[in-house]
Amino acid sequence: MSLLCRAAACLLVALPAVAQSQAYVSITIRLAGSADRARLQVLPNGDLIASAVPVGQLLNNAYGLPSNGSPRLSPLPNWTLTEKFDIEAKARANAIPPRLPYREVRARNQQMMRELLADRFRLVMRVENKPMPVYALTVAAGGSKLQKSVLAEKDCSFDADPEACHSFVGGLGHPLNAKAIDMDDLVHYIANWTDLPVVNHTALTGLFTVNTEGWAPMRLPPPPPGVTPAGNPFAGLPTIFTVLGKLGLELKQQEEILPVYAVERIEPPTPN
Repeated sequence: MSLLCRAAACLLVALPAVAQSQAYVSITIRLAGSADRARLQVLPNGDLIASAVPVGQLLNNAYGLPSNGSPRLSPLPNWTLTEKFDIEAKARANAIPPRLPYREVRARNQQMMRELLADRFRLVMRVENKPMPVYALTVAAGGSKLQKSVLAEKDCSFDADPEACHSFVGGLGHPLNAKAIDMDDLVHYIANWTDLPVVNHTALTGLFTVNTEGWAPMRLPPPPPGVTPAGNPFAGLPTIFTVLGKLGLELKQQEEILPVYAVERIEPPTPN
């Protein structure tokens, strides 16, 4: 690594240690009940409302990583996965200007979450670009069979509704059911259950409507302590390769350079 790169890495580590969020005018954090159901909501003005959310989930959202874990994030302390928090963060005025494109809204919200993590959880994150095996999503030789959505990007807004733009509706085997998603949404969604990270190499633009059957995940999160899985509920489902093939898409394994995130420090917050 060059001297310049080493200096940049040190800067990335040192800055969050003294950072204070300028994105939110107030942040309230309380420990949540362990039985509460996790929910993370971002309002159109940038306000963040989290109920029973572990800090690991906040990290995944803030850095655009799959919520089901990723080899691009270093192992986390156990408390970041087991302790749950209720968080109310009020965004400063005009943090998210009206009519901002969806991608810009998401990028701003991610940056605001990073500031919250640095401010209240004392997060220090080191970022490096590393080569690793990935699945590249590409258009199959016969061409795309995707159906264009009736919605255009101008009709969409940043919304936590699972039936909104850029969102999938769940089901057994995580079927690809959505009314308006792009290829970046698709790779981010399926990467939750593939055994390698997924990158978009389709060059397809715009929004699409998809409706497929479920597929057998390549990986699943470990069961809770003391719980033995009762059989395989995904037995008989096709592979993701088969499901994507019906859409005129395919996954090709190759090597790619991606950012990798190493948590240098993270601390439980002081509830208020």
